[in-house]
Amino acid sequence: MMLLAGLLVAVGSLPYWMPRAVVGLRMWIFTRINGEEGIPIPGPLVPVERFRQVYADPAASGRSRGAALSDLFWYWLSPGAHLHQEHLEPGERYDEVARATRRFLSLPTAEVTALAERCAARVHPSRRVRLRDLMMPLWAEFFYEVVFAERCPPDARDLIVANADDVVTALKGCGLRHMDRRHRLTAYLETRLGDVRHPLPAGLTPREQALYLQGTFFNTAVVQQSEASAHILMALARHPESQQASLAHVIDETFRLYPLFGVAHRVTSADIAVDERTVLPAGSVLCFNYPAFHRAGFDRPGDFDPGRWEGVSAKNANHIPYGMAANRPCPAWRLSPIALRAVVAELTRRHSFHSTAAQTRSLPNRGPCLVLPAGARPSALALLFIRVRDRWEDVGRGLVQLVLGSYMVWDARRERLCERHFAASGSSSPAPATSISDVTIHSLEPPGP
Repeated sequence: MMLLAGLLVAVGSLPYWMPRAVVGLRMWIFTRINGEEGIPIPGPLVPVERFRQVYADPAASGRSRGAALSDLFWYWLSPGAHLHQEHLEPGERYDEVARATRRFLSLPTAEVTALAERCAARVHPSRRVRLRDLMMPLWAEFFYEVVFAERCPPDARDLIVANADDVVTALKGCGLRHMDRRHRLTAYLETRLGDVRHPLPAGLTPREQALYLQGTFFNTAVVQQSEASAHILMALARHPESQQASLAHVIDETFRLYPLFGVAHRVTSADIAVDERTVLPAGSVLCFNYPAFHRAGFDRPGDFDPGRWEGVSAKNANHIPYGMAANRPCPAWRLSPIALRAVVAELTRRHSFHSTAAQTRSLPNRGPCLVLPAGARPSALALLFIRVRDRWEDVGRGLVQLVLGSYMVWDARRERLCERHFAASGSSSPAPATSISDVTIHSLEPPGP
């Protein structure tokens, strides 16, 4: 009897300790496979008050070449990672691709708002939803119209959603990659190259132009906007009192607590002097930790509190949700917040959102939520059901992430897509990646007599 009771206690406690243990094991496996690479910022060598200085340094401009971490990102984004704006090295191709992207995203504010509102008005959620799944078709339609200047047909929307969902699901270790979904979208886009509203990057083959569209707008843009809007609605659902706060403050606080980027890595092209005693050598892999930076300098940093932004400018805080203008900022830094405000305002005008599920930065549960007519309140039993189900799902999901995530990290390391790309292109060998132990620390002691 006591054995049975002990077994029941052990099983019942799984949701409280097992997910954290699995995350720790996943990180250990990641380090064992991928190696310890990079200088954490903020960290022992670069304090939080130097974060912006180092981030904005012109030498912190390399993106892929010479970093083992790049193989992992290229693996998840391929095919076409070598054309993705975020992963291109500085140079003519990066400049041409960036110009093309800006042309597509430079829509007037009124047009962005109207388009976002139209897409949101077509969303009719069921009572129980996963917010990321709810948002992805919306943003597929939005960015299709940004690119093609016409309403998105259902078959194209389905292709875009299948591709974007496959990318983000694999990225979180919740599923393996399905290349057929990606190839179908590429093939479709190849047939539509003549229909885009702006010229595509020059010097690319038709297939490369299709991969550019796919990577920029129908991978990154759709995934990031889906994640962003899911996080905002999830924050409102978990904190009903915040629904009376300024929407701008809610969005700022959501991005502070749940930044879309975890760690952005950059490879230095020259030495960077942090201060009078610390120099980061050329070839260093700098790992900029957005969550750590966004929590530094705030009271109760783990609390969701939109009111903290009253009378405070996000520009003057440790808050860079779209990066920094001096170093490869998100190309949608202007369009994205306009569209997000319009979408969230339209959805919350018609519906109320409620959830007791966990909200973490990566949102692997896709945001379980109860959607009711505006002003309606959920039952306590319905909210309890969401909480209990989410805790138990996290047990199984964690095991799936452990197995699949470990496999994909190993497979990416084995394939070395980024490393092989630069080797095949005839580039000279990059400087070896730098670890903390390689950084120059000048003595503070005065010189001898």
